[in-house]
Amino acid sequence: MFSRHSYLVVPTQTSVVNFPATMSPPSTAVVYDQHGPPDTVTRVTKIPPVEMNENEVCVKMLAAPINPADINRIEGVYPVLPPIPAIGGWEGVGEIHSVGSAVMALSPGDLVIHAAYLSGTWQTYVVEDQSLWYKIDKNTPIEYAATISVNPLSALRMLEDFVALKSGDTIVQNGATSIVGQCVIQLARIRGIHSINIIRDKPESDKIKEKLIKLGANKVFTESELEVKGVKNLLVDIPKPSLGLNCIGGNAANMVVKFLKQGGTMVTYGGMSKKPITISTPYFIFKDISLKGYLLQEKNLDEAQYRCSIDHLLALVRAGILQYEKKD
Repeated sequence: MFSRHSYLVVPTQTSVVNFPATMSPPSTAVVYDQHGPPDTVTRVTKIPPVEMNENEVCVKMLAAPINPADINRIEGVYPVLPPIPAIGGWEGVGEIHSVGSAVMALSPGDLVIHAAYLSGTWQTYVVEDQSLWYKIDKNTPIEYAATISVNPLSALRMLEDFVALKSGDTIVQNGATSIVGQCVIQLARIRGIHSINIIRDKPESDKIKEKLIKLGANKVFTESELEVKGVKNLLVDIPKPSLGLNCIGGNAANMVVKFLKQGGTMVTYGGMSKKPITISTPYFIFKDISLKGYLLQEKNLDEAQYRCSIDHLLALVRAGILQYEKKD
C-alpha cells in the first residue's frame, strides 16, 4: 500500500451536494489508531461534515505526497509524533472550497499549501484555521506545490543556516539522488557554489551521474569510488568543502567528513542506513570538524521566513530553474 519513496496521492473527491456554507462536505481520510506497519494499521474511513467557525476555511485537497517520514510516523519510530488516532500526511496542496464569515485573505478557488509542521493532509477535505494555509500562485505545477514545503525547504535552509557560503565555495553531500539532494545541487549551482555528490553503487550508476551533472553537480562519486585514502586527490580543480550534508549515516557519513576542509561542518538531517555515525578522533583534534543536526520542525521558522522561502522556491520552479524527480 505504501512506498518509502515520495509520490503523489490524488484524493478521490466525495461528491458535494446541498451542504450549507458553514459545513464542510463529508471527507475520506487515511487514519491510524495505533503504530505499526502501515499496511496493517492504516484504514480508509469516512469523516462526517464539520461545522466551520468564522475564521476557518475548508480546503479540498488536490494532492499529498507520501514521504519516508510519513511512514516512520505511522510506524511510531519518528521522533516527533502526532497524538493517535491520527490522519496521515504532513504536506499537500489544495483548493479553497469555502470560507468562514471573518476570512478575508482567502477565497474559494485559491490554491493553497499546508503550513509546515502540521499533520492530516491525507484526506479529501480539511477544515482548519485560515492561518494554517498559505495562498500560492495558481500557475504552480500541482506536483511541486504538494512537495515544496519539506524537502526543498530543508535543502534551502541547510545551505543558508549553518555556514556562510559564498560563490566559489564547495559543499559535499551523500544521498544526492533524493529530493533534498537534487535541490541542494541546483540551489548551490544558482549561487555559484560547487557540489560534490556521493551516490550508492547501482548498476545504473553512470546514468545517475549523468542526470545529476545535468542538474548542475560538479562531482559525482559512488561509495566504492571513495573507498580510497587521500580523497583530496579527487579535488584538484575545486576547493575543499566547508559544509557537508548527511542523510544516510554509517560509513556514508564518514565519506562526507573525509572531504571537509579545516573547520568544516557536517549537518545530519537523516539516517537512512539506520547505522550510527562514528567519526575518528583526529578529525576533531586536527581538523576541528563540527557535527550538527537539522530537523525542519525544530527550526521554528516564523511566518515571514517560511513564506519568503516558499515563494523563492516556487518562483524557481515556475521559471524552470528548480526541478526534481518524484517517485510515482
